[in-house]
Amino acid sequence: MADRIGPGTRNPPIHAEVLAAAQLLCGTADWTFRLVDVVRALSHLNERSVRTHVASRCCENAPENHAHRWPYFRRVCRGVYEILPAYRGGVPSDPVTYEQAVANDRTGYPLTARDSAQGEGKSAIHAVVTESEGWFVAECLEVAVVTQGRTLDETLANLRSALALHLDDEELSRTGLSPAPRLAVSYETSAVAPEWRA
Repeated sequence: MADRIGPGTRNPPIHAEVLAAAQLLCGTADWTFRLVDVVRALSHLNERSVRTHVASRCCENAPENHAHRWPYFRRVCRGVYEILPAYRGGVPSDPVTYEQAVANDRTGYPLTARDSAQGEGKSAIHAVVTESEGWFVAECLEVAVVTQGRTLDETLANLRSALALHLDDEELSRTGLSPAPRLAVSYETSAVAPEWRA
């Protein structure tokens, strides 16, 4: 039988757990839910990560602060969100499975053989570094951590510190990570040098 999303199961991406919780909590009349209810329902996850996913990563009308987003919700008013029509079905009669969540994970980082072999969660935290106006900005894809620095070395040092602070109070297995995750960093830059652009 396929694993179901929730505490004590294989660790699906946070965005999949957030969507599943929202689907279970909302009324079918208007398909709205309160952010605070999703945070309470997902008490096994870091509260800040859940809030970031609902209010920013998974909200279509939020400012575009993240490189990877999922258009699950629309903000209706302060603390109230609506599930968009494409994501309204399925949970009560057909719960989302771990395999479905991973298949629908749009981060571009599916589970690797190393991740599956460990069986304890993902073995790496993926971060994307971009450069903008003299600053390097690093954003993690699995956890809600963003930091910056004037140099690439400073940014990576800040990223490690921010991750240590973010994960300090966390039980790593509850975040979907293995006990000793690696940090996999990608650097995104323009393919054409600025002076070559028309």
